[in-house]
Amino acid sequence: MCVVIDWHPAMLDAPSPPEAEISAVAYYRPDDRLSSQTKGKRIALAQDRAARPADGGAFAEDFGATWRRAYRLCRDQPGGRTVRTRHGDAMLLPEFVLSRVVEVAVHGPSAWPTHSGAKPGSPRRPVTPLCPARPTT
Repeated sequence: MCVVIDWHPAMLDAPSPPEAEISAVAYYRPDDRLSSQTKGKRIALAQDRAARPADGGAFAEDFGATWRRAYRLCRDQPGGRTVRTRHGDAMLLPEFVLSRVVEVAVHGPSAWPTHSGAKPGSPRRPVTPLCPARPTT
């Protein structure tokens, strides 16, 4: 998940494109962004990030620092701010952030069980969530 939001600082440091060209929906069009080569680059980024030595506390601190920095940077942008994605698309910042939420919602759950420390084929152990669920009343 940190990989997904790590792109924000560089995007926000870059010049703003003059206008948005696509929406969050159009961002997911079938082109080279869905190619094996592009997926391989994304996987390599995630593997590099995951290879960093960290215990549960360090992992949680890194995640917390990453999202807080991205949040501050996004919050401080003017209304109508456009960004250029790593695929070259010019998008409104809120549309890009929406695409990141979709990425986390779609791909995040498949990664969560890997933090339990269980090896493939071993019995599953409960995963301690970073944020406990809110009680419902």
